[in-house]
Amino acid sequence: MRVTELKTEEYGSFYKTYLDALGDAELFNILTNQLLNFPQFLDSIPDDKLNYAYAEGKWTVSEVLVHIMDTERVMQYRALRFMRGDLTPLPGFDQDIYVPNSNSALRTKEDIIEEYKIIRQSTIALFTNMDKKALGNVGTASNNPMSVAALGFIICGHQKHHRNIIRERYLNGKT
Repeated sequence: MRVTELKTEEYGSFYKTYLDALGDAELFNILTNQLLNFPQFLDSIPDDKLNYAYAEGKWTVSEVLVHIMDTERVMQYRALRFMRGDLTPLPGFDQDIYVPNSNSALRTKEDIIEEYKIIRQSTIALFTNMDKKALGNVGTASNNPMSVAALGFIICGHQKHHRNIIRERYLNGKT
C-alpha cells in the first residue's frame, strides 16, 4: 500500500505533516528502508550532541530519539488493537509526560540504536502479516479515526519528521 492510497478520513489532520513527509512511499519499503538507514543516521550523531538541546526548554537529541521509539510503540499498539477488530476508542498519550520519565540522559547511542532496531523489527513483523482488509480497519485514537495503514505510515513519517529536525536544528544540517 502507498501513502497516496490513504483517504483523509483514515487519520486526524494533525498527522498530515508526517504523511506528507513520506511522499508516495510504499508501506513495507519505507518500514524496512528506515530500519537500514535510521541506525546509520543515529550512529553519525556525535556523542557529545546526545544531551544537547538547541534552545532552552527544547528536548535533547536523546530525548527526541526515545520519543520516536515511544511513539512507534504506541502506534504499534493501536494498530494491533484495530487490526484485531477492537474498536474501543483509545486515548491519546502525553509526550510531555513520557519524555521527562524516559531516562534518556542515561542512554548511550549504542543502546538507543539497539532498542530502535528491536522496536522496528517488531513493527515490521506486525505489519508483514496483515492483509489488505486488516490494513483498512479503522478505529478511534486521540478522538480521531485511524486506519491500521495510516498508523504504519504515521510511524514512518513521525520518524522522518524528527530526523529532519535533528539534522536541521541540532546538527546544523550536518550528517
